[in-house]
Amino acid sequence: MDFFTSMDISASALTAERTRMNLISSNLANANSTRTAEGGPYKRKDAVFAAEPVAEPFKSVLQKAGGGAQPKQVGVVQITEDQTPPRMQYDPTHPDADARGYVALPNINVVEEMADMIAATRTYEANVTAARAAMGMAMKTLEISR
Repeated sequence: MDFFTSMDISASALTAERTRMNLISSNLANANSTRTAEGGPYKRKDAVFAAEPVAEPFKSVLQKAGGGAQPKQVGVVQITEDQTPPRMQYDPTHPDADARGYVALPNINVVEEMADMIAATRTYEANVTAARAAMGMAMKTLEISR
């Protein structure tokens, strides 16, 4: 695997984790949103990741035609909405309360979202470290060739 392939893999992971972090931020911001454009309360969103082959130049594909593992990068293949029913809370004074006085609130657990945020942050930091290590190795290679 060359320098650019390793940077592509790290960059794809950084992009995927940024998408995950944006979704977590949206979930936290809308934890009490009772109205959406689609109607009803906000639905929690989550990213689905999948391994995808790294796009390689034609020459390297020919060299690997004999076999061997191909490097994979991560990609966001889908953004899903939580299908669990909304949390019902009794508040007859709320403008979105039903006839019985209950309000449908998003089924978002703030503690779970914060734990997901910490995991996304740690994964992002790990990929930054991997990219820096690859760059450091490339720089050392250039120093050797002097």
